[in-house]
Amino acid sequence: MKPNHLIIFLLFFPLIASAQQRDSVIKVDQNYVTLSEVVVNRSLDVAAFIKKIKEDTTFYKAFKNLHIIGYKAINDIRLLDKKGNIESSLKSTTRQIVKNNCREMEVIDQKTTGNFFDKNGNYNSYTASLYASWFFTNGTVCGENNIVKGTDFNASGLHGMEKHKAQLKMLFFNPGKKITGLPFISGKTAIFDDGMAENYDMKIDYEEGVNGPAYLFSIDVKPGRKDRVVIDHMTIWFDANTFEILARKYALSYDAGVYDFDVSMNIKMARIKNLLVPVLITYNGNWKAIFKKRERAIFTATLSELKL
Repeated sequence: MKPNHLIIFLLFFPLIASAQQRDSVIKVDQNYVTLSEVVVNRSLDVAAFIKKIKEDTTFYKAFKNLHIIGYKAINDIRLLDKKGNIESSLKSTTRQIVKNNCREMEVIDQKTTGNFFDKNGNYNSYTASLYASWFFTNGTVCGENNIVKGTDFNASGLHGMEKHKAQLKMLFFNPGKKITGLPFISGKTAIFDDGMAENYDMKIDYEEGVNGPAYLFSIDVKPGRKDRVVIDHMTIWFDANTFEILARKYALSYDAGVYDFDVSMNIKMARIKNLLVPVLITYNGNWKAIFKKRERAIFTATLSELKL
C-alpha cells in the first residue's frame, strides 16, 4: 500500500469501523433483520419480538374497543376523480353513546356533496361503506364485546361487500399473514414466509417518543421486487414495555389485471384507562375491482372525548 493510501486508510478506518458497529444484521428464521445500535445495546430478544409481530392481536383489539366506549368523531371522506378533484364528500361530527351494553350514534352535524348517497340513502362507494362499518352505527347495537382471542379472519361463505370487508380486515389487522380468497395475491401478503422474506429489508429501531419509549419495526421492499409483493412499506411502533402497538403506517399496492390497488394508511393509538383505541386514522387509496368503478378516495377519522 502506498504511503498516501495508508494515511487515508488510517484516517478513515475509525469511521468505517464505527459505521459497521452501529448496526447489526441477524437472521431469524428466513428473515434477515437489521438492528440499530441502541437495539443491540438493549439486548432485545429479536426472535421473540418477531413472533409477537406475527401473533399480534392488540391492533385488532384496539378497533374492537371502539365498540364498548363512547367517543366523539370528526369524519372527513372525499371521493375524487382522476384529476384529484372532489366528486362527492361527507363531513360530519358524530358521537357514540354507550349505555347498558348497547351503543348508538348521534349525528351532531353532517354535510355531503355530490352523489355520496344513492337515491335510497345507501353509500355510493365501497370506501364509504367500509368507513361506515368501522365508525358509524345504524340504530342501536347491543351485546358486543372486545374479545379477540380465537378470532379467525375468514371470508369463506361471504359474498359481495361483506366478503371484501372481511378480506380488507385480514389485510389491515393481520399484516404479514396469508389471506385466502384474494385471487393472485393471497401468498404475497405473507411477508415472513419462505420466498417472501427475501423481498424485504427489515429493521428494528428504538426511539423515545411522545408516548414513551418504543421499538420500531419497519419493512421496505427491495429495489426491483415491487411486482412480487403487496406490502410495499410498513412501520409499526410498539410500546417498549408492553409491546402493544402505538401506531402503524402502511403502503400497499398490486396490479392483478382484473383488479388493482394502491393504498396508504396511518393509524395512531391512545389509551383510555387500560384500553388502547385508534384516535387518528388517515387513508389515501386508489383501487379498481372487476365490474366496479375505480375509486379514488381519502379519508380522515379523528376521535376524541373517549369515555369508558
